[in-house]
Amino acid sequence: MEHNTVENTVENTNDVTLDRVSTSRFIFYVQLFCMVAFMLGGCYQLYKHHYPGKPDVVVPENTLYNPKYK
Repeated sequence: MEHNTVENTVENTNDVTLDRVSTSRFIFYVQLFCMVAFMLGGCYQLYKHHYPGKPDVVVPENTLYNPKYK
Protein backbone atom coordinates (compact mmCIF):
# COMPACT_ATOMS: atom_id res chain seq x y z
CA MET A 1 0.00 0.00 0.00
CA GLU A 2 1.36 3.29 -1.02
CA HIS A 3 0.25 6.60 0.51
CA ASN A 4 0.60 9.67 -1.63
CA THR A 5 0.08 12.78 0.45
CA VAL A 6 -0.16 16.18 -1.04
CA GLU A 7 0.41 19.14 1.22
CA ASN A 8 -1.78 22.11 0.55
CA THR A 9 0.45 24.84 1.96
CA VAL A 10 1.39 28.19 0.53
CA GLU A 11 4.81 29.61 1.30
CA ASN A 12 4.59 32.89 3.18
CA THR A 13 7.15 35.24 1.62
CA ASN A 14 6.70 37.75 4.46
CA ASP A 15 7.80 35.29 7.15
CA VAL A 16 10.73 36.79 9.07
CA THR A 17 12.08 33.37 10.00
CA LEU A 18 12.87 32.65 6.36
CA ASP A 19 14.45 35.97 5.40
CA ARG A 20 17.71 36.76 7.21
CA VAL A 21 17.86 40.34 5.92
CA SER A 22 14.46 41.34 7.25
CA THR A 23 15.12 39.51 10.52
CA SER A 24 18.40 41.32 11.12
CA ARG A 25 16.81 44.63 10.11
CA PHE A 26 13.96 44.03 12.57
CA ILE A 27 16.38 43.16 15.39
CA PHE A 28 18.46 46.26 14.57
CA TYR A 29 15.41 48.54 14.82
CA VAL A 30 14.28 46.90 18.07
CA GLN A 31 17.75 47.44 19.57
CA LEU A 32 17.80 51.04 18.33
CA PHE A 33 14.37 51.71 19.84
CA CYS A 34 15.42 50.16 23.17
CA MET A 35 18.64 52.21 23.30
CA VAL A 36 16.79 55.46 22.57
CA ALA A 37 14.10 54.60 25.14
CA PHE A 38 16.70 53.87 27.84
CA MET A 39 18.64 57.04 27.02
CA LEU A 40 15.53 59.22 27.18
CA GLY A 41 14.45 57.51 30.41
CA GLY A 42 17.88 58.06 31.95
CA CYS A 43 17.93 61.71 30.92
CA TYR A 44 14.47 62.21 32.39
CA GLN A 45 15.51 60.58 35.68
CA LEU A 46 18.64 62.76 35.84
CA TYR A 47 16.52 65.86 35.22
CA LYS A 48 13.93 64.78 37.78
CA HIS A 49 16.55 64.18 40.50
CA HIS A 50 18.92 67.04 39.63
CA TYR A 51 20.78 68.99 42.29
CA PRO A 52 18.64 72.02 43.17
CA GLY A 53 21.61 74.27 43.89
CA LYS A 54 23.45 75.69 46.84
CA PRO A 55 21.02 76.10 49.75
CA ASP A 56 21.12 79.13 52.02
CA VAL A 57 22.52 77.69 55.24
CA VAL A 58 22.76 79.75 58.40
CA VAL A 59 26.28 79.29 59.78
CA PRO A 60 27.06 80.39 63.33
CA GLU A 61 29.74 83.09 63.39
CA ASN A 62 31.93 81.20 65.87
CA THR A 63 32.38 78.30 63.40
CA LEU A 64 33.66 80.36 60.44
CA TYR A 65 37.22 80.09 59.10
CA ASN A 66 37.95 83.38 60.82
CA PRO A 67 35.59 83.11 63.79
CA LYS A 68 33.99 86.14 65.29
CA TYR A 69 33.64 86.02 69.05
CA LYS A 70 31.38 88.16 71.18
